[in-house]
Amino acid sequence: MTYQRPNFRHPEAPVNTLGFTRRDYEGSISTLCAGCGHDSISAAIIEACFGLPVAPHRIAKLSGIGCSSKTPAYFLGRSHGFNSVHGRMPSVATGANLANQDLVYIGVSGDGDSASIGFGQFAHVVRRNLNMTYIVENNGCYGLTKGQDSATADRGSKSKKGSANPYEAIDLASVALQLGATFVARSFSGDREQLVPLIKAALSHSGFAFLDVMSPCVTFNNHEGSTKSYIHVRDHLDAAPVDFVPVRDEIRASYAEGMTTEVRMHDGSVVRLHKDSGQVYNIEDRQAALRAIAEHDEAGRTLTGLLYIDRDAPDLHKVLGTSRRPLNSLKEKDLCPGSKVLDSINAGLR
Repeated sequence: MTYQRPNFRHPEAPVNTLGFTRRDYEGSISTLCAGCGHDSISAAIIEACFGLPVAPHRIAKLSGIGCSSKTPAYFLGRSHGFNSVHGRMPSVATGANLANQDLVYIGVSGDGDSASIGFGQFAHVVRRNLNMTYIVENNGCYGLTKGQDSATADRGSKSKKGSANPYEAIDLASVALQLGATFVARSFSGDREQLVPLIKAALSHSGFAFLDVMSPCVTFNNHEGSTKSYIHVRDHLDAAPVDFVPVRDEIRASYAEGMTTEVRMHDGSVVRLHKDSGQVYNIEDRQAALRAIAEHDEAGRTLTGLLYIDRDAPDLHKVLGTSRRPLNSLKEKDLCPGSKVLDSINAGLR
């Protein structure tokens, strides 16, 4: 039995502006449970990277441990990759990013990997505004170890065995906002029309882009009484339709009546948000975003879409004044400029 895809490529397969087909963004065949929401997220990442477009070899994908952290094997098979230990992906991502800022970094994690053992590392990568896209595939349980409640399981939500969770849930989107994330979004694995534009916008953002994606576990957390099941999530969403318009394309969009907000990105691309509900707030107001999340939570609903963005905050490279060149390209002359330069540095410290 093999998990590799065949090498056949249809001669008339559509290509993006870089000359790549969708097949160039795929990975191995998934070994996750049939119907797992994580596979839908992988497909959305493939679609976003193909459509943006980003060359596969310019992407570095990183993960920790868990069902979610297996998924990088199933997309972007021609990119760089590193599967770290449980909860430690942010440290690896930080080191790789500081060594080479020319790559596009995608971190894939889970609610256990980020909200439990890796919570401390998650907090610091957020507050440092590392330039990366950080996706949490959130199913509210530990699917790899038979479905125990995770730290994002809602209070009162029932496990497959029927017991209710007695603890308050950690809302990673709210935590990311409080820690200073400069891009915060939430979506549902079953809503590709919203998820793909959000991933495109996150990849185009300069700074830490956080996506909390509700991804029901079909094996351990898709039953009646679970607040992370497909039916419950679909029935309790307040979704904001999203359209991402690359700078090179003609802007075309049509929406139902309501309010539309346009957010221009650093490269000139536009994220277009349409609010169907009557509750509208300024997505560049961090406190307003926190209030909106809390108000929807109190009403028993989950707010999705682009929740907050700060386009002006400096990322970690600007804060530290790092080398623009990848460290492995620096020569001895760059690293050891000579005794005169050392003397001038020492003189400046006296």
